[in-house]
Amino acid sequence: MDRRWRAVAGCTLIGFIFLFVQVGALALVEPFKTAGYQAVEDPSDPTNSIVYVGAILLATGGMLLAFKYDADQLIRGLIVFSSAWLSLYIFRLVAPPVYVGGFNVVALALATLLGVALLVYPEWYVIDTAGAVMGAAAAGLFGISFGILPALLLLSVLAVYDAISVYGTEHMLTLASGVMDLRVPVVLVIPLSLSYSFLDATTPDPAGEDGETAETDDGGASETGDDEADETGADDAAPATDAEPADDEMHQGPLERDALFIGLGDAIIPAILVASAAFFAPAGVRTVLGVPLPAVTAMVGTFLGLAVLLWLVLKGRAHAGLPLLNGGTIAGYLLGAVVAGIGLVEALGLTPYV
Repeated sequence: MDRRWRAVAGCTLIGFIFLFVQVGALALVEPFKTAGYQAVEDPSDPTNSIVYVGAILLATGGMLLAFKYDADQLIRGLIVFSSAWLSLYIFRLVAPPVYVGGFNVVALALATLLGVALLVYPEWYVIDTAGAVMGAAAAGLFGISFGILPALLLLSVLAVYDAISVYGTEHMLTLASGVMDLRVPVVLVIPLSLSYSFLDATTPDPAGEDGETAETDDGGASETGDDEADETGADDAAPATDAEPADDEMHQGPLERDALFIGLGDAIIPAILVASAAFFAPAGVRTVLGVPLPAVTAMVGTFLGLAVLLWLVLKGRAHAGLPLLNGGTIAGYLLGAVVAGIGLVEALGLTPYV
């Protein structure tokens, strides 16, 4: 396949996964609310964002320590368990209601199957399927638990943190390297070759050429299952097929490699604002296909940011993902709110404070 068409196919798959997460989150907010899944008593409280960011920092520090002291399999087990647990939220809603001892055994069996598949056969399509399911669940859960102001604060803080951790401290490179070794749905794997196998590939180096930051991103979430390596960019470094690849293989351009990598958190974090904008939209606000206009334009903003990010990645530049993705989502949301006739103060969630 022509290299450019391979890149187009890979970027299209990334777009479909992002779309699945966002549409899935939108579809889940009302059922999640009805099922009592809202995680906080007051979704409008901005301190919810502070607690969440604190959890991310603790999770990041814990994972770095685990990798340092060779506790990788503990982290892998926790992530796989979190994946299965998050998927259970969805399976409870869509699986046939077959209850034994108060448990929906069909939903439990599906979640268990997903977890087992991740443990025994973490091929790229297993990882991406699990990541898309848990991403939609996580975005939906946080969407109903974060009002507009907390969601805006969350996206803004994580965008800044992502930039600092990639361009400044670069500690996410260490985390990204460890996460890639685990083969779990914290990083989405996008093959650029029909013959590509993530199981057979050598783990890619998260550092770019000449010591620059690689395009490995995963601005994600906390131990609820939506974050485990929260903040890098998008990674196009492809796993080599030999233990010691030749020098020309080590310096392949993005279009010559076998896979793209992008963090699951990059799909989840912007989708939180999309879900929140839909769930907490004022009564009577203009809609598009039944979805409040600010949520629709937030989605458009996400994909514009994603397009810029992928363009930069395919040019071989290293970038953090969340500044572009979150920035596009926030800009899209605010534009849609203004067009829908929502005042800026209300759009920012500041009404209770002015």
